[in-house]
Amino acid sequence: MSIERTLFAFGGTMVMLTALLALFHNPLWTWVTLFIGFNCFQSSFTGFCPPSWAMKKFGLKTEAELALESAGG
Repeated sequence: MSIERTLFAFGGTMVMLTALLALFHNPLWTWVTLFIGFNCFQSSFTGFCPPSWAMKKFGLKTEAELALESAGG
């Protein structure tokens, strides 16, 4: 799985988790949900995304890197 797809899965999971925590545990969890949304928004403009750095450290590759591998490059 590529970094891009993993980021979507991670972001979606975190939003669902924090929404459920806000609903059933404490409404202050909505601040984490807002932080996740803000991070996604700013990342689209700046390219700065801390989770993607961590995913690279774990050995995940970008869509472009995977495409080059499959093309034999």
